[in-house]
Amino acid sequence: MRGERETTGSVRLDIWLWAARFFKTRSLARQAIDGGKVDVNGAGAKPAKAIHVGDELAIRRGDERYIVHVAALSEQRGPAPVARTLYVETAASLAARAQIAERHRLTGAAFDHPPARPGKHARRLLRALKEEAGNGE
Repeated sequence: MRGERETTGSVRLDIWLWAARFFKTRSLARQAIDGGKVDVNGAGAKPAKAIHVGDELAIRRGDERYIVHVAALSEQRGPAPVARTLYVETAASLAARAQIAERHRLTGAAFDHPPARPGKHARRLLRALKEEAGNGE
C-alpha cells in the first residue's frame, strides 16, 4: 500500500506533516489542520488532502510561522536530517523566524528571573498586587 502511494506522487497532508517532523504525532497534525493552522497553496485544507511535490504549505505552530515548498514525499517518519530534506523553507520564512527568535531572546534577557518558584507568602503578595492593579483600572 505504501508503495502504491509513492508511485502516484501524492501523500496525505497529515502524514506528510508528521513525517517531516512539524508535529510529533499525526493526531496533533490533524488537529492543527482542522484548526486552520495549515494552508496548502494559499487555501485551507483537510487532513486527507493529497499533497504533491512543489506544493506550498503555510504552517503555524504557536509563534512559529513556516512557509515551505514540498521537495519530496514520505509516509514514514525518519531521523530529523532526513525529514529536513522533505521540504525547502522560503527565505522570507527563515528571515521572519530569525527575527522572532531574536526578539524573544532580547525580551527574555531583559527580565531578571527569580532563582526559584514563589512560596506561599510570595504568591499571596503577588495575588494581592494583581488584584489591586485590576481594581485601579
